[in-house]
Amino acid sequence: MRGAVLHAPRDVRYEERDDPTIIKPADAVIRISATCVCGSDLWPYRGADQVTGPTPMGHEYCGTVQEVGGEVRSIKPGQFVIGSFFASDNTCPNCQVGYQSSCQHAEFVGGAQASLQRVPLADGTLVATPGVPSEDLIPSLLSLSDVMGTGWFAANAANVKPGSTVAVVGDGAVGLLGVLSAKQMGAERIIAMSRHQSRQRLASDFGATDIVTERGDDGVARIKELTHGVGADAVLECVGTQQSMMQAIRSTRPGGSVGYVGVPHGVELDGHELFFSHVHLHGGPAPVRRFLPELIDLVWNGKINPGKVFDLTLTLDQVAEAYRAMDERRAIKVLLRP
Repeated sequence: MRGAVLHAPRDVRYEERDDPTIIKPADAVIRISATCVCGSDLWPYRGADQVTGPTPMGHEYCGTVQEVGGEVRSIKPGQFVIGSFFASDNTCPNCQVGYQSSCQHAEFVGGAQASLQRVPLADGTLVATPGVPSEDLIPSLLSLSDVMGTGWFAANAANVKPGSTVAVVGDGAVGLLGVLSAKQMGAERIIAMSRHQSRQRLASDFGATDIVTERGDDGVARIKELTHGVGADAVLECVGTQQSMMQAIRSTRPGGSVGYVGVPHGVELDGHELFFSHVHLHGGPAPVRRFLPELIDLVWNGKINPGKVFDLTLTLDQVAEAYRAMDERRAIKVLLRP
């Protein structure tokens, strides 16, 4: 088969790769219906994460089961399935309390920007949809594999509740779907921080009530102004930089919560400031598997449409252009079809 391979910063190629096969009896192989480029893929693409050799790319996927190993019981060939970017057994103590991305037997699921994908621990990782979805549902179902599940976890970790005031730091796909998540969880006021008109419009479509263009200390001051000096009840940190994390913490009221899901790069916290802030911090790699059944139900029944976050669709052989478009912020998120 052919798939995306990163050779060096800004050098993504669509080239021959070995077809995935069943390696362990708990594996499944799925035929990809759609995949995409993640904001976290841009870290190695830009050289912020070291690339030591040719690396198959992509960790968001949905598709049809082609083959399963001898120990797989709940997943069957022919089912349409969605899985997390971390494979999990869904039975270990960490999985049982809802943290499947910290499964004691976790494996990262990579190489999904291709036509076929091997998924380890299939019974614990994959969730089947009620039937074969219509084409118009596939973008939204794909988003559940990471970006919607991650936005949902950000809101969950920030303890978003009905009637709360929420601020979202970051206007990438995760931040925008964090807005949608906060709206679905009943937030009364949602402040989206964005400087880009197309992203502002989508944030408003997803439920944002206010748009803040300022960043850093100016952004904090604006949040405080909008909340009469108090700060937000919940803040979703969806970037992963020092500035975004401090902006999130300083925008939160005492007793409020920050849900952080941006992959951290160079983030360091001052213990003294954190101590006196009285702010709850919770986050990490999203346990997408915990939320998949609920999110699939919401998409399947037309309650949410997170697939709107894909503003560019390309074929897999155009994957290099997909990375360029996201790197240059010409696209929020690019959907790739085999």
